Amino acid sequence: MLVTTLQVALGGAIGAAARYLTGVGMARAFGVTGFPLGVLTVNVAGSFAMGILAAALARRGLAHLNPFLMTGVLGGFTTFSAFSLEAVILWERGQAGQAALYVALSVILSIGGLLAGLALARSLA
Repeated sequence: MLVTTLQVALGGAIGAAARYLTGVGMARAFGVTGFPLGVLTVNVAGSFAMGILAAALARRGLAHLNPFLMTGVLGGFTTFSAFSLEAVILWERGQAGQAALYVALSVILSIGGLLAGLALARSLA
């Protein structure tokens, strides 16, 4: 149990650092726009990566890597709690249209990313 917890913690640190750097990179690339583009990016990319890992690890019998990779790295990288906060902030600012667009894009593109990752990983088998 301790080893698994340490795997999750290490993976989480890596994922959180990657999330932060992605947000910084998006802000540098597109400017600070008030639209949570960094969080949207990590949710879609994380969902895509989750699809690839779910298929690849299961196919190769590598489920023992799930705590580090899926719970840790991707759990630290994707930010659905931050997504919720950003949606509420947009709503509370009176930007209901932006909030609705953000929620819709996050859900649709993240599920699409997961499906694309699954399809890609399965097609390489």
